[in-house]
Amino acid sequence: MFKNHPKGLVIAFFSNMGERFGFYTMMAILVLFLQAKYNLSAESAGDIYSWFYFAIYALALVGGLIADSTNKYKTTVMIGLIVMLIGYAMIAIPGMALPVTVAGLFVIAFGNGLFKGNLQAIVGQMYDDPKYSPLRDTAYMIFYMGINIGAFFAPFAATGIRNWFLEQKGFLHDASLPALCHSYLEGKLTDPSQLEFFQNLALKVSQTYNFTNLTNFANDYINAFSQGYNMAFGIAAGAMLVSLIIYTIFRSYLPEKVKVVKETKETPTPSFLTKETILPLLFGVLVFALVVIIFHFLLNNFALGMAIGLFFAFATWIFLASKKEEKPQIVALVLVYLVVIFFWMSFHQNGLVMTFFARDYTVKEVGQIDQMFFNLGHLLVLIATVAGLVFTIIRKKPIEKVFGAIAFVAFGIWSYFLILNSPNSVPIEPEKFQAFNPLFIVVLTFPTLAFFAWLRKKNSEPSTPRKIGIGMLIATVAFVILLIASIGLPSPEYVKTSGLTDWVRVSPYWLISSYLIITIAELFLSPMGLSFVSKVAPSRFQGLMQGGWLLATAVGNKLLFVGSFFWDRIELWEVWLIFIICCLASAAFIFSLMKRLEQATGSK
Repeated sequence: MFKNHPKGLVIAFFSNMGERFGFYTMMAILVLFLQAKYNLSAESAGDIYSWFYFAIYALALVGGLIADSTNKYKTTVMIGLIVMLIGYAMIAIPGMALPVTVAGLFVIAFGNGLFKGNLQAIVGQMYDDPKYSPLRDTAYMIFYMGINIGAFFAPFAATGIRNWFLEQKGFLHDASLPALCHSYLEGKLTDPSQLEFFQNLALKVSQTYNFTNLTNFANDYINAFSQGYNMAFGIAAGAMLVSLIIYTIFRSYLPEKVKVVKETKETPTPSFLTKETILPLLFGVLVFALVVIIFHFLLNNFALGMAIGLFFAFATWIFLASKKEEKPQIVALVLVYLVVIFFWMSFHQNGLVMTFFARDYTVKEVGQIDQMFFNLGHLLVLIATVAGLVFTIIRKKPIEKVFGAIAFVAFGIWSYFLILNSPNSVPIEPEKFQAFNPLFIVVLTFPTLAFFAWLRKKNSEPSTPRKIGIGMLIATVAFVILLIASIGLPSPEYVKTSGLTDWVRVSPYWLISSYLIITIAELFLSPMGLSFVSKVAPSRFQGLMQGGWLLATAVGNKLLFVGSFFWDRIELWEVWLIFIICCLASAAFIFSLMKRLEQATGSK
């Protein structure tokens, strides 16, 4: 996999994989933790979630500024890892008030801002060397796969430690119970059928716990549930520590920006904070103020105005500060940034309203065959079985085909016996659905690389902007699937007010299929976008333009609140329709500008 690539790619791969494992361990449970621990509404939890996701990427702009100003990319990345470790430790402490948890999230976001964009810039610097330049797109695909290997194991780690802790307290897991516990404690479950339903669930999850009244049960279950999540945050902190150790020991394999400049005989990169850039910066501040004022007085949304204003201020500043020969690249990047805002607004619903859908509308239990997709051990055996089959088919040497066939048969038999020995009905947790996206990334990365390589040989490979446009169209299909699945289901408002969760729930394959389609869209858009920024950004703005990509992602993440805002207000299928329209409009926008984008970047 790393053949013909610089050694530094391996270090970046594993450092990022560990950090992403910790990050996605937290993200798999964050919104559920906020609701279970603090009894927040979908809208309030979504606001915190969207602000946190916004800060993670917006602060990458600060990280880019620091690294570009000092040329100390590697040091900035290491400091980011240390700061994130502190933040995870803060939210891992049980019993903290909501302000402390929010403060811990901000610390994590700041550390991530120092880490994320600059590590991506370092990867790009390795491929500034003409020897490695043709492998740039492939390198970012491999780097992106490392992100998703860590993300794949994260939901299993989070649910595993949470469920273990619940069992120590005498409970089983039921995702719908924390909300019911809060409703009971607030006196909202007044109907006898509601009380009977709640009591039956309480009896079902009380493994060794003996309660004398429902009030004690409700308090104890909420405490055990939220403390289990705190322990999962502790796992994330441990993963961050491992990532920091790997990076610290082996960071000498990563390039220094100064060394790259020297080897390519370029003029040393000047700071962008010069007399020539101060006036454009002031114009950017003015644009920011105008956007904030417009949003505040016309839409009564000061916070959203700040997020969008920051993006347009950045675009204004970087355009006015760039030289004449740099402006076509800057314009092309900003236009692509506008498109990806709406992709990430839609995509990152996986941790928000798609998780609500998994909790409230997807079956709580599956049969013997279906359980293999929700059990980590069985899933790994299944992956090994499929890998053996693929290896048998694609390898040319007879000995390799034999080993592949042996693996296919051996792991296939193992998988069969695991199915036979599993219970007839197995409970599943909503967090585990978030493992499917990184799993599909890992599985589909190399087939996608092979597909693009095959098109390249035929001189038919789409340009990077065209791949992004295609990705938006594919993302549309993912939400069409969820819309179809939601027809006839009760509205989220009914779920919220009725206190009952025992209607007919849909198959998990609706959500799994949606994750598969949106993953394909992601492969067409995200790693290609990272490579696009690395390739097109002017040399003196490398870190800053990577920060700009992440700033666009941040604005998309701030718009995540759209899903949670409408969740309790409209029909379920209408929620998905919002994202279908956004994806289609974004695709139409980028295809309308395709010639201009391809000309600006030298694409055909």
